[in-house]
Amino acid sequence: MSNQTGNVQHTLPPLPYADNALEPVISANTLSFHYGKHHKAYVDNLNKLIAGTELADMSLEQIIAATAGKTDKAGIFNNAAQVWNHTFYWNSLSPKGGGEPPSSLKQKIESSFGGLDACKKELATAATTQFGSGWAWLVKDGDSLKVIKTSNADLPLIKGLKPLLTIDVWEHAYYLDYQNRRPDYVNAVLDKLINWGFAADNYA
Repeated sequence: MSNQTGNVQHTLPPLPYADNALEPVISANTLSFHYGKHHKAYVDNLNKLIAGTELADMSLEQIIAATAGKTDKAGIFNNAAQVWNHTFYWNSLSPKGGGEPPSSLKQKIESSFGGLDACKKELATAATTQFGSGWAWLVKDGDSLKVIKTSNADLPLIKGLKPLLTIDVWEHAYYLDYQNRRPDYVNAVLDKLINWGFAADNYA
């Protein structure tokens, strides 16, 4: 899809499941606002901000790399990174999530954290202690795995780390369902929705 100038028009990717598929952990009401309003707004804002600029023909990842850390391009970076982050987050969740990771990833988790429970505990700690808005990530760093957290729109790509999965801890991700109970949301996601298969695919 392109606009009149022939530039790339970024589009809102379809959700990988129905908007009620993550209930009762995440309600259709939350998903319709989070995906249909917040994620869509980032896409629309990005297209407006890059129209007619040298960024207009770039992929999302190229825009993120070109604008990271540049104060005068902060608006473009924030919108591009949030489009990327949200698409990655939807894929980090699955109606059939939780449970055990595929064996290849499970071995990496055991060698990096000592076990799956320890890995989940680190993810939960990162997600619940991130001050304000942000993200908790499982990332590949060289040959090992680690957990990091980022604030606002920041993401592992600009730190030379490979993201495997993420948990969104912006308030709009959980407030309609959990109000101020962020730990309840985080633990429910880790127990019932986290998509270890997606993480394993990213690791490979």
